[in-house]
Amino acid sequence: MRVCSLLCALVTGLLLLMTPAPALAQDSGGCSDGNCCGGACSCGTFCGCGGSGDDLGDNDPPGLNLDDFPRSGVNLLSNLTLQQMGVTASGVLGNDVWGWTDSLTGRNYALFGLTNGVAFVDLSDRRNPAYLGTLPTHTGNAVWRDLKVYEDHVFVVADGNGAHGMQVFDLTRLRNVSEPVTFTPDAHYDDVNNVHNMAINEETGFAYLVGSNTFSGGLHIVDIRNPLAPTQVLGYNADGYIHDTQVVIYRGPDSDYFGREIAFNSAVNEITIADVTGADSSPPFRISAASYSNGVTIGYVHQGWLTEDHRYFLQNDELDDDDNGTTRTHIWDLQDLDNPVYIGFHDLGTESIDHNLYIVGNLVFEANYTTGLRILELTDLDAALLTEIGFLDTHPEKDSVTSFDGAWSVYPFFADGTIIVSDRQRGLFVLMIPEPAGVLV
Repeated sequence: MRVCSLLCALVTGLLLLMTPAPALAQDSGGCSDGNCCGGACSCGTFCGCGGSGDDLGDNDPPGLNLDDFPRSGVNLLSNLTLQQMGVTASGVLGNDVWGWTDSLTGRNYALFGLTNGVAFVDLSDRRNPAYLGTLPTHTGNAVWRDLKVYEDHVFVVADGNGAHGMQVFDLTRLRNVSEPVTFTPDAHYDDVNNVHNMAINEETGFAYLVGSNTFSGGLHIVDIRNPLAPTQVLGYNADGYIHDTQVVIYRGPDSDYFGREIAFNSAVNEITIADVTGADSSPPFRISAASYSNGVTIGYVHQGWLTEDHRYFLQNDELDDDDNGTTRTHIWDLQDLDNPVYIGFHDLGTESIDHNLYIVGNLVFEANYTTGLRILELTDLDAALLTEIGFLDTHPEKDSVTSFDGAWSVYPFFADGTIIVSDRQRGLFVLMIPEPAGVLV
């Protein structure tokens, strides 16, 4: 409860600072008094934990040169500050980041989440990224914003500020931008209000919205095969509140589910696995659920990602670091989807909260707030062994297992090896792993 009290105080403070009271009252999935962290505090419902920050409103930290950011095993190419991405108002911070590659031109773009919208950045010259403009939020400011891409469109959701719904923006509109533009969305989906996170299965064209005011915070499934006409199909509430999910066509070792569409959910106190095959016609059903074993204490099962062979699932816990003093990455053996086996955790030995991780090849990329980006090799997962091969500290002022300052997320999926990181205070970082250390394909 000590950790929860700290987080609740931070969330409450930030909402009071940044969010108009009427908008908060409209958020049927949240708490009118702002006194909630993942359902463990006073209001008793799930509003989502994390991301509150302890340097409230500090979106203009002391300027640093690239050489001032500690790093190893990476080439830091550039840093675009919040102000260079059009931020002028106090209290506006960064959050999520995703990427888009234009199939026509081959150009890479960074899609950078902000408290008040989404900034678009052209990465054609990685040492001099070009800010193209911003898509403003549908409602007011929101600490939590999430975005994913499908068929040249970005889909944007937000939590903690009323009926934001899901914005849809045609990314091909960025091709001919010569100076920063304030954009408008091309479509808006309003069958949901607040949404904490989302996943898109690009193979099927379904979006999975989680942590919303619908289906007890479970999977709210949307058909986006026509990106400009999103349509709700089904929902899934068997797990209650889901904080994050990854949905894939399963091609792992369990032959019972090979070729089926499977959701791997981070659901606060456990991981859950659900079959969502034929989401527009067949009701999803739970396959299994599991929590830590061997006396390991759960804090808040936040997010995770499958290895490329779909055998293992690596997962972060947003609230276990304060109790343990260092950052842990939890590892699951999913050889049998009906019986997930908790292998254990890898202790990074760093003092920070881990937030979002993604896997490419045999590397895991972790955005770990005050210790920034950590890049680890999948050394021996059966023994919960990872090996750090590189890092970039985007928040060199301090390390802390109670602070939500620093790196929020990372996008390591560009085909040319470009990596982008979002830092709440310092904006967008562009980097690469130098050859031959990078094992990205």
